[in-house]
Amino acid sequence: MISKFLNIVILISLVSFSNSLFAAGGIKKSLSREDAEVFIVEPKEGQVVKNPIIIIFGISNMTLSPAGIKKEYSGHHHLLIDVDELPDMSQPIPADKNHLHFGKGQSKTTINLEKGEHTLQLLLGDYIHVPHNKALISDKITIIVE
Repeated sequence: MISKFLNIVILISLVSFSNSLFAAGGIKKSLSREDAEVFIVEPKEGQVVKNPIIIIFGISNMTLSPAGIKKEYSGHHHLLIDVDELPDMSQPIPADKNHLHFGKGQSKTTINLEKGEHTLQLLLGDYIHVPHNKALISDKITIIVE
């Protein structure tokens, strides 16, 4: 009887703790350095490009590390393509055709885009794909694909 009562008390405590954790945002964010930044090295703003498009990512005052590896002041790139609104900064960055993950710590990629105007932007995610406390977001650039 005491054992059953103890199990119920533990269960209620865990549920209460979980609810308060998620109500407060749920995920403890990794820190970024105050002077850290991410940026797109290539292509340049307004550049006219042809497929396949080589995109080179830049980062300063942080280190690149693969997803799943918890390391202070580090993260991995996410390329946002034609995204009008940034994702929820308290949650993992979505993974879809507009939010490309580079969870192996890559600093370069090659993509193909339809002809026309497109926007590109970088967002650094931590080991669980969540933007840092002081999110590292590049300037958004526009390119034209011929």
